[in-house]
Amino acid sequence: MQNDSQLGTSRQKWMAVLAKAYWSDLEPLWQSIPVNSKCDLLRKPETGLVMVRGRMGGSGQPFNTGEATVTRCSVENSSGLKGHAYVIGRNKRHALAAAEIDAGLQDENTHETLMEQIIQPLERLASKRHEKHRRKVAATKVDFFTLVRGEDE
Repeated sequence: MQNDSQLGTSRQKWMAVLAKAYWSDLEPLWQSIPVNSKCDLLRKPETGLVMVRGRMGGSGQPFNTGEATVTRCSVENSSGLKGHAYVIGRNKRHALAAAEIDAGLQDENTHETLMEQIIQPLERLASKRHEKHRRKVAATKVDFFTLVRGEDE
């Protein structure tokens, strides 16, 4: 398995994939995995609000743009590994699944299986959606150009 610094980077990536995944994509993958071990709830799935902050132009002064609904969950698997998840929205099953998968991904016995059967398929689906959206946006692109008039020279 990876050392601590590599695990941190990898964990950030897989947690982002799980949090951004569509539940309709994640649920069948989660239910089909053979390593779905029983986890104890440390923090049952609960829904609350977080403040969303923004910046004008990405570099201006931060300001509050509004609130977003978030569901969080924390679990501990039979190996003593703790999994955590925060997902946008109110889907408690999504938060529970993401937390259980996070715990499983930290275990070297189940890491590769979960990467191959859950994380990589979710990344491919997200990539396909992104590419479809990019093509749709590109189809509406307008190229503006400037005409030089004779008397402006």
